[in-house]
Amino acid sequence: MTVPFILDTDTAQDDCVALIAGLLDPDADLRAITMVAGNVGFDKQVRNAHLTLNVCGRLGTVPIHLGCRQPMVVPWVSAENVHGDGSGGLDMDFAGTATEDEHAVDALIRLTAQEPGELSIVAIGPLTNIAMAAVKDPAFVRNVKRLVIMGGSNNGRGNITAAAEFNFYVDPHAARVVFEAGFADIVVVPWAPLTLQDAVFSREQLADIDRLGTSLSRFFLTVCGPTLAFDESVGIPGTTHPDSLSVGVLLHPELALASAQYHVAVETESELTRGYSAMSWGVHGLEPNATVVERADGPAFHTWITGFLATSTEPNRPFHGWDS
Repeated sequence: MTVPFILDTDTAQDDCVALIAGLLDPDADLRAITMVAGNVGFDKQVRNAHLTLNVCGRLGTVPIHLGCRQPMVVPWVSAENVHGDGSGGLDMDFAGTATEDEHAVDALIRLTAQEPGELSIVAIGPLTNIAMAAVKDPAFVRNVKRLVIMGGSNNGRGNITAAAEFNFYVDPHAARVVFEAGFADIVVVPWAPLTLQDAVFSREQLADIDRLGTSLSRFFLTVCGPTLAFDESVGIPGTTHPDSLSVGVLLHPELALASAQYHVAVETESELTRGYSAMSWGVHGLEPNATVVERADGPAFHTWITGFLATSTEPNRPFHGWDS
């Protein structure tokens, strides 16, 4: 039985890989893509989603809904210093590519209301769209089956400040709303320590992907190239893949080797610790509101990624800017 879900994304680098997984994993039933302000300029993110659909031969087959172009309260902050344009300079003819007229927040509300308790959401960008949907229609919270969130650190280091992971830092108010909204099933895939332990692909593993020789493996290496350079410059021994791991945790729960119940709260007021995720592990008298993944099966995750990257696809349109 396939898993129906919506991917809420700020498409760049590993978001593209997460989208490929949602399109090609036989257990996935990707109903819609909703776009949120995050990694790179909003219009670049939309282009990156079309580029990813194209490499899968799926251009125009999954609706793309444009969502919030700004965080709820604070100004938008990009990660273009990490991801560049998010696609490694890839380009194509975008003539005739289209997005839906319906706003992403309305699409999230409508789609989950049509099948209450059946659709899950994987949110791999800032949580602006999810928070706005919860504010606009409280029934949305009840209608979502499972909300998988890539964000925060489990009382660990950040990746945009010493205290904060990027997604929660960009829109801390949205993250706070989401964790206080009362979703029945939230699963958190945090940046640290989980991603840094179990979702980094080394140069050797990237070489395995290169040897696949498919359009998908070439696309993967191209979009991840700028991030690899950045990660290695700050001491991370490879590329980081928490977004695709988040999709993997939804589709294949066995990838999560250890999880626990936590009360997750997000700091919104302090300049020093804006976006910090305080994850209480059960000794502070706080009611749990999320399951936090503590350990993932890194080798199985790599095998899963390489499995669908080995798939032969025919892009709908030729690419410009392939690495030689």
